[in-house]
Amino acid sequence: MLVTRYNPYSQMREFRKGFDLLNSMLDSMSQTKGSLIESDFSPAVNTREGEFAYHIEVDLPGVKKEDIEVKVEDNVLIVSGERKVKEELKEENYYKVESSFGTFSRSFSLPEDVDIENIHAESVDGVLEVVIPKLEKAAVDKVKKVEIK
Repeated sequence: MLVTRYNPYSQMREFRKGFDLLNSMLDSMSQTKGSLIESDFSPAVNTREGEFAYHIEVDLPGVKKEDIEVKVEDNVLIVSGERKVKEELKEENYYKVESSFGTFSRSFSLPEDVDIENIHAESVDGVLEVVIPKLEKAAVDKVKKVEIK
């Protein structure tokens, strides 16, 4: 018998694989919905880390900046809003609609080294960019060495 180190998360991997499969099936089903009004959409997101800031780019074609909200709650950045159905779509006879309409919400856990007070966002050509500045290293270090007597 081989002795191995106990890993409490090893069984969770298989469980997570099942959920990932279920989520991918649900995502593919939601992308093929036929209704213009009922289908919510989840915009594509790119995240990257720069030297002085984290950047989140959210693809929101056809969404006005007035219909987007960016906020931070409990160190979680939330980007939400609505892509509204164009009125003329309801009057036309469409044979296939691949555009998604509805509400969306994407959440991002923020690391400890961010300057929440100076987060800013800009929407240009259907892409929302959220810039999350990093705090200086000295402001992040919360480690205090305790002398042993």
